[in-house]
Amino acid sequence: MISFNYETNFELDNERQLSNWITNTILNENCKEGEINYIFCSDDYLHQLNVEYLDHDTLTDIISFDYSVGKELHGDIYISVDRVRENALDFSTDFNEELSRVIIHGVLHFCGYKDKSKTEATEMRNKEDHYLSKRS
Repeated sequence: MISFNYETNFELDNERQLSNWITNTILNENCKEGEINYIFCSDDYLHQLNVEYLDHDTLTDIISFDYSVGKELHGDIYISVDRVRENALDFSTDFNEELSRVIIHGVLHFCGYKDKSKTEATEMRNKEDHYLSKRS
């Protein structure tokens, strides 16, 4: 089950559509959907998690905590709406496009994709692009 939670005054206006898209992505990756929580928050909120749990004193757009068991995906995906908005400006893209990229990026991590090396990051970006083209 995919759930959307808010720690800021931002709210999605298309939860059902996004949920279906994420579910289809998971199935296309030959994984099973478990409990996946998206938590939309501020820079300050996500920065605190980054410091407390990852010992990184930096701003970021997404942090995912993966509790998956084999191919059954479970986890929490925290997304800074502030950072996504700023990144959309920096990358000259639409806010909703950037938000969708970050949303699918989180679940692709749960599917086993990494982005630490240049090769991994390229593969992750290609997967993001592929699934972004599948949104309805």
